[in-house]
Formats: sequence, C-alpha cells, structure tokens
Amino acid sequence: MNDPNGLVYYASEWHLFYQHNPFGDQWGHMSWGHAVSRDLVRWEHLPVALAEADSIMIFSGSAVVDWKNTSGFGKNGQPPLVAIYTGHHPPMQDQRIAYSTDSGRTWAKVPQPVLDLQMENFRDPKVFWHDASNSWVMLVAVPDSQRVHIYRSPDLRHWTFASDFTSIKPVGGKWESPDLFELPIQGTTERKWVLMLSVNPNDVSTTDFYLTGSFDGFRFVADSSTGIAPQVDYGSDFYAASTWNDVPASDSRRIMIAWMSSWGYAKDVPTSPWRGAMTFPRTLSLVRMPSGLRLAQQPVDEIKSLYAGPPRVFSGGTVAEAERWLERQGPLPLLADITVQFSDIDTTGFPFGLILRGGDFEDVSVYVDAHAKRYYVGRERSGLTRFSGWFPHTTNTAIDLPNRSVDIRMLIDASSVETFAQNGTVGLTIQAFPTRLPRRLVIETSQEPHPTVSRIVIQPLGSALRPWPPRADSGGSGRGRYIP
Repeated sequence: MNDPNGLVYYASEWHLFYQHNPFGDQWGHMSWGHAVSRDLVRWEHLPVALAEADSIMIFSGSAVVDWKNTSGFGKNGQPPLVAIYTGHHPPMQDQRIAYSTDSGRTWAKVPQPVLDLQMENFRDPKVFWHDASNSWVMLVAVPDSQRVHIYRSPDLRHWTFASDFTSIKPVGGKWESPDLFELPIQGTTERKWVLMLSVNPNDVSTTDFYLTGSFDGFRFVADSSTGIAPQVDYGSDFYAASTWNDVPASDSRRIMIAWMSSWGYAKDVPTSPWRGAMTFPRTLSLVRMPSGLRLAQQPVDEIKSLYAGPPRVFSGGTVAEAERWLERQGPLPLLADITVQFSDIDTTGFPFGLILRGGDFEDVSVYVDAHAKRYYVGRERSGLTRFSGWFPHTTNTAIDLPNRSVDIRMLIDASSVETFAQNGTVGLTIQAFPTRLPRRLVIETSQEPHPTVSRIVIQPLGSALRPWPPRADSGGSGRGRYIP
C-alpha cells in the first residue's frame, strides 16, 4: 500500500481508501484498497473498492458525500458516496468517477472520464464542496510543470477550468497529491486556507509542503511570495498527506493521515507479509509562532482509547534525577505515547535530547541543538538499516525555543517513531526496524549547564488489533482482519 485516498466520513464511519496492489508486496496493479473505522484507531479491512480493469489502473484521488445528490447517483432519498480518481492507462492519465449507494461497500464506475486533457502526467484529484460559491471544486496536480489546476462543477460530472496555481515553487520536483482546506488560527477569530502539496524531487526523496492563503472558490492566493514553504512533516517517512472530507460540524476537526514510507526504499523495507503503512491520524490547527504561521498537528484524541493502564510520570527535576527515575522504570512498553518537557535551556550550550536504546548498539536519537535552533531525529544505528543506502541517516529542521523550553512527544510503535515538538508545530516521522527489544529511554546531554527536565510521561498503549465486531448495519461480514 502507499498513498491514502478517498478519505471521507459517512454514517459514523471513517473511510480510508489507499493505493494498493492486491496481488503482491511490490508496486503494481494499482487499485483502491478499503478500510473503515468508527474511532480512527481500530480498522476493518473491506474488499478492494476500485480494482484495476481494462488496462486502467486506479491512481490516487478523493471521495465526497453528495448530500444534495447533484450527481443524480443517489436513490431512495439517500446521498451517494462519489469517488474521484485518476485513471492511469499508459501513457495517459485522466480523471474519472465512481459511486456507491451502500455506504461504500460496492462501487459502480462511470465508464468515461469526466476530465481528460490528453496528458501523460495529470493526476491526484482532490474534490470538496465550497459553500461560499455553491460549487464542487477539484484540484488536480500537473506534476512535471509544478502546477495545480483548479476546476469547478455543479454536479461532479461536468468540470470547468477556474485557475492555475504555480506562482510558488516550494522545491524543485514533481507536484503531487494536492489538498486544500480552511483552518482557524488558534486564539483568534481569523481563518486561513491551507494548500498542501506532495513534492517528489527525484523519485527517491519525498516530502509534503504547505502554504497558507485565501481561496474564493476559483483561485488560491498564497500569503507568501518568497517561494519558501514549510514542510508538513520533516521526517523521511511522510508523504501524500490528505485530510478527511465531510467531517460533521459537531466534530469540526480537520484530520490528516499520510503514507509512512519513502520511494527511496519502500519496496525494500524488511517487513513481511505486509509492505507499507500509514501514520497515526492527526488533528490539524494553525498557530502563530515567532517564525510565522505554522501548521500544528497532534495524534487524534481517540488514541486515549488505547491507553493501557496508568501513565508513569516524572514530575520534574534535574537531569540526574530524571535519569535515575528512568532507570527505575526499566524497559519501555513496545507501544507507547511519551512526552518529555525540558526548560531552562542554555541557548549557547551543547545539544541534548532523548535516545530510544535497544541493547548496547541500537539507538533512535531525538535531540535539540539549542544554539543552532535545530531539531534532529537520527536512525543510523536503529536496527535493520542496510537494506537501502537511503535509509540510515539523520533528519533535522529548524525549531523555535520560546521561553528557553521545548516539549517533545513521541508516538512509538513496533517499527515507527512519530515525533511532535513544540505543541506539534514541528513534526518528524520515521520508520525504524529494531532487532533488540525492549528499548529503554535515555536522556543524553553533552556538557553543563544541563537543562531542567520539567516532566516525563510514559503512557503504555494497547494494541489496535483488539477484536472489533462490525456494526449490524455496516454491511460487514465480520470476517475481516483488523489492522492498527
């Protein structure tokens, strides 16, 4: 599996479609796999939703609830789910639709494309309803020319070109998987539109950028004209991020998920029988920081349903006291939600941070260089690394240190570490494949003066693989596998 697709909420279910090869663990035969959840934590596999057929692969796209039945696909007063996807029939790509009238369990493809420019690289439609202009909006990436086309439609079938976004180039490379949504700015009544773009510079290293701006239903105008755009997540294993459509107003969250791998080694990761995973779903917000407006992200609150027993808490003290406390805690749980807060940081001093240590030789390091104001996550010695020359390295990014303090949250799974610093305004996600378990948490400091360790919380997590009976009205057979 790779890119998440068709994220939509309907009838108390979160739908997650994804790029999928039903016949093997390498890329090919691209189809839409399908999973559903009622809590964003426990997922039930359903049959392949949109399968490759007639030499047309099902590339990335989105899905919506057509509440007003503008498409005419609904029946018996029930709105249809409509999927909008790229049909890939080499060398051409076009945009196509399919619909479901049974809560996404079965799908009917519309035979002909709804948008065809006779182009080789023209893909990844993101569609949503724009209330202010009373229209459907579609963003489509034109990867090779670093453009996003914006189209409008009254019915999801007939599309009219509205504008072309290309004025800001976050980085050289192919633009893919655009997303556009509106968020409030924390602590204000102001709102901003956020354009997310996946950028693939060389078919190996991949990342996601975002820009804030305004959108009137026809044209996106970015706030910045400098060409500088922050990344959504600075880790090596975060790509094709997308957000859920049709989250009810009573919830109001903007929730994102991304593919947790990289094209540099996705086909080689040492996992079996599966290959490919998603990040934990994250709630998004906008925050004003000294460095500017930033997208903040945190694991969705539903993670608390996995909390297994009381947290282990260190309520503050010196580094030496924190180290002795950690020593008494013994090994970490295999799955954990960990928060560590440092204060009284010497901004002229040496780097400090945390190490997830397995045995004597395997480390994942998470540390801060306060003088350079950089945040690092390293995995050179994290376990299995030699399967690709692209894998063992350290990733870093800039970090603000207001009040000479920093908070670091780590979501640890068996083969991944998702980190969130400074209340989620810095995200950095990596895979790691340890061979020595369990791991311990170690504080690493170079020279005095050491920072103060204000707090440590180690929250063990239970497995998301616990059985979850399907709803009686879900149409599920109850025979599906359950995945984290």
